[in-house]
Amino acid sequence: MPKTKKKKLKNKKSASKFIGIFCIFIFLIIVGLHFYKDYQYKQTNEYKLLEKGYTKEEVAMLLTKNSDQTITAILNQDKNDLIIELVKEKYYLEKNLDTYLSFQKVQDDETLTDIVAMVNTHANNKWYQLSLKTDSSKKEEMIVNKFYALDENYTPENLKNISLDYSYGEEGENKLISYAYDAFIDLWQAANDAGFYLMVTSSYRNYQEQKEIYEYRKETLGERKADETAARPGNSEHQTGLVIDMTSKTEPSDKEFKESSAYNWLKQHAYEFGFIERYPEGKTYITGYEPESWHWRYVGQNAAKIMHDENITYDEYYAYYIEK
Repeated sequence: MPKTKKKKLKNKKSASKFIGIFCIFIFLIIVGLHFYKDYQYKQTNEYKLLEKGYTKEEVAMLLTKNSDQTITAILNQDKNDLIIELVKEKYYLEKNLDTYLSFQKVQDDETLTDIVAMVNTHANNKWYQLSLKTDSSKKEEMIVNKFYALDENYTPENLKNISLDYSYGEEGENKLISYAYDAFIDLWQAANDAGFYLMVTSSYRNYQEQKEIYEYRKETLGERKADETAARPGNSEHQTGLVIDMTSKTEPSDKEFKESSAYNWLKQHAYEFGFIERYPEGKTYITGYEPESWHWRYVGQNAAKIMHDENITYDEYYAYYIEK
């Protein structure tokens, strides 16, 4: 065989051998990458949750609504269907998961919706058990209740007198923060156009005035009854300058007003002007107060619309949308 042919054959064999080795090398890389990716996936929370027995849908929900830290805590315990049910709740807050679980053990007759609402709003504690400071810088979105209190020296700026055309008492006795006052006038006019003449019976009260009211009720009714009907000083929304108690000229008493068309009109339309019924029917376990058809709080139109559409109290709104 000529040397040139032998050389070509040798080169061809070398090339084939090289291609074969190269193909084997590529194959090994592909196999190695597959095993590496599989190894990596098995280190993920998704894989570990699936191994715990959670479904793909449950895993997706858990990962969406919780941080890695919470997922790690979930993985350190047996599969818990209660966690899934809690995470499904509309107002679920990751920070409260452990509290939901522990509170549910002692309140297993409550719905999970109520468990979530009570924990979010701190109502799983006894009233006044917590002493939290109101953040007045939030203005109309500040919260004052049986846990959050204003300083005794807090006085809202730009208080505006409510005219005797719209209020009982003496001139200058009733006041609102200016922007809440302007919203009230718009509300009043709309109600008047609908055939209702609203009248303010009480509005801004400073710390000392609230203290006198509370102490009087405590002395005459006892502390328990006083706490059901009046706020302790510092814990009264009236100190914010954002609250009006009101009835109507034709139904001046609280009892009459609750059964009136004017009250029903307010329930349907007050939110359009940024006002909400602060202590509605059926929410005492959240607000700490029996229903007060006369007590209306200015929170701004955006917040009021959300609360109206979702049928939640301001305590629930604040916990989920502001405090988080």
